[in-house]
Amino acid sequence: MNLSARILRWFGWTVNITVPDYPKCIICVAPHTSNWDFIIGKLAYAAVGRHAGFLMKQTWFMPPLSWIFRAMGGIPVPRKRGSSLSAAIIDKFNASATMHLAITPEGTRSLNAKWRTGFLHIAREADVPITLGVIDYRTRTVTIADTFRPTGDADADMAAIKAYYRSTGAEGRRPHLFSEYKHANPKD
Repeated sequence: MNLSARILRWFGWTVNITVPDYPKCIICVAPHTSNWDFIIGKLAYAAVGRHAGFLMKQTWFMPPLSWIFRAMGGIPVPRKRGSSLSAAIIDKFNASATMHLAITPEGTRSLNAKWRTGFLHIAREADVPITLGVIDYRTRTVTIADTFRPTGDADADMAAIKAYYRSTGAEGRRPHLFSEYKHANPKD
């Protein structure tokens, strides 16, 4: 058992990552309602001997944090729309022999029913699978047990992914901030 697994176990967390160790993949993570999701997710993936980069708001990338986040595989996300981030990530996937990238489609820790679809485009263009990661604070379990392949119909794909997360019954650290939680009150 490695250090990451020991830390999670000490805090009562269980890791259930059963998807194949794909050479390349996007890890879709939900619910995302707390900064703790980042720490728990990184530890859980490391607990099974895997490493993933991640997307994070550009405002977090100021020294000295920027040096730490970049060393951990962090990619800053600019606030303004219209940037070429998706194209750059597709190029990075195509140029890499191995690459795992964690994303949170909610794009925020606040309540948000309109999830971002860029990861669907990236997965399709880079021809990489999307693994579906669930962080459930109620059961203190991190699960990555299913894989999704986008069809090219972003609306249908997003509906299927949201249905998957609804079916898990997972609770975020702040359940009322997860739009797919049964007691949330999402606003489009």
